[in-house]
Amino acid sequence: MAQYSIRLPNRFDFHYHKTFNQEIEKLLQSEKVDLIELDFSQVQYLDSSALGMLVLLSKKNEKRHQAKLVIRGAHGSALDILEMANMAKLYAFY
Repeated sequence: MAQYSIRLPNRFDFHYHKTFNQEIEKLLQSEKVDLIELDFSQVQYLDSSALGMLVLLSKKNEKRHQAKLVIRGAHGSALDILEMANMAKLYAFY
């Protein structure tokens, strides 16, 4: 089972967009990925562009790999925002 993990920064916002997209492109070029994990353990802040990046990853994954999508370690206001945005429909939370 091929796994891919992305550790997100303290501020997951538009400034991380380029780096996140580079990670996603590297992921999409992989042969086969069964699990994509986003490590939210350090995230204290996220904005609407971060939510957009999460939706985009979900859509690209659906077309390419159909891997299980996981958000691990989300807490505090970041977890509250993810829950309000219904990200549990796209990602499993651990």
